[in-house]
Amino acid sequence: MNHPRSSVRTLAIAPLLVGALTVALSPAAAPVPLAPALLPAAAAQAFPVPAAGPAGSTATASVEEWAADLSGVGGLNTRWSGGRLRLADRNVRAVTSAALGRHTPLAEGTYLGPARTLTRPATRVRAEVTAEIGRNAAVEVQVRGWRSAGWTEWRAAVPAAVFDQPVTRVQARLLLTARAAGTTPAVRAVRLTADRAAVAAAATPGRSYRVFATRIGLVGETTANGHVVQPRDHFTALPSRRSLAPRGTGDYTVRVCTTSGSRCEYAPVWDVGPWNTRDDYWNPAAVRENWKNLPQGLPEAQAAYQSGYNGGRDQFGRTVLNPGGVDLADGTFWDGLRLTDNAWVDVAYLWTGTGPHGIVGNGPLNLRAGPGTGYAVRGLAATYAHVPIQCYVTGQTVTGPFRTTNRWNRLATGHYISHAYISAIYGGTAPRC
Repeated sequence: MNHPRSSVRTLAIAPLLVGALTVALSPAAAPVPLAPALLPAAAAQAFPVPAAGPAGSTATASVEEWAADLSGVGGLNTRWSGGRLRLADRNVRAVTSAALGRHTPLAEGTYLGPARTLTRPATRVRAEVTAEIGRNAAVEVQVRGWRSAGWTEWRAAVPAAVFDQPVTRVQARLLLTARAAGTTPAVRAVRLTADRAAVAAAATPGRSYRVFATRIGLVGETTANGHVVQPRDHFTALPSRRSLAPRGTGDYTVRVCTTSGSRCEYAPVWDVGPWNTRDDYWNPAAVRENWKNLPQGLPEAQAAYQSGYNGGRDQFGRTVLNPGGVDLADGTFWDGLRLTDNAWVDVAYLWTGTGPHGIVGNGPLNLRAGPGTGYAVRGLAATYAHVPIQCYVTGQTVTGPFRTTNRWNRLATGHYISHAYISAIYGGTAPRC
């Protein structure tokens, strides 16, 4: 790396709370670049806690409630003990980030709960948290929802996460942080409520922007989703947790292409950065978490570097040294795109699209110019990547890990991949070309 890179989340410190409190943490105010990621607990809006009772769910004609299971094994530096979810390792260090130039050292843990199938589709999910939080700790609850096109981005569930389309499944994620050594928040319970709410019109699907790409490197370090970076690895980083895929999935996948279009790679988003951690610049202003006065598709780091926006600094107050809007792992950088230096690229944020998507079950998989191995290779699709399938054709018979078939899927870029390497398809049925 030849520049500072920010993948670690700098979170607010909550004032001392005595005993078990119901903490409702409001999402970050925008667009104040130096604002903390979480409001102090004492300043946050509070929601009533449901009466104590057995864990489970209730549903009325329009509302469904349930208690999140916090005792599972979906934790990254978290553990369930004594009836509370806590940080496992309380040393003050970046335990879930590959970043080297972090702003403030802290201990951090993430707990990923099981997905819940709703009894009826919903457009809004709210969370109520019962936790013990000291002055040097904080908790955030985020949720995402499943619709026909796949998972939505992660949204803060306090006061509420609102989706632009009805979702049929909901998954919750807890972020626990502590700045002082030996301290930890202790979460007793999270109560979730799903219902219907009026929503704005859905955004234009399949967004794509030209941004500046930098190489991640950092082999042996740990990304924001717990992945240990391998030599010539294949994944990407974007400067927002909203698009962070759980480890071992491609729920959030980007297509990155050279500006000439000669090479492309489909790769999952497994880390947070560069520079900022709350800049979902691909979203419209009504949704964008921070810097809402910037044009959609313009990263804050780029505006800071090129135009002196925010005094030329990132959200942590550091001077921005390049206009980075996406980070590429070494394999994506060198092998997928065949770049030799940081460069401008065209990025498609594929979860914003619709239609059938295939999951690459074994990769990196070659992108071919036609339906056979004799055609030129135009790039790669990483393992776990979710690729949009435009249609399919009959071509060379290939034996892969999932089937022997002569079906070749044509992707939106005009590239082809063998269906023998696709583990599943969702979002509809791909037609014949």
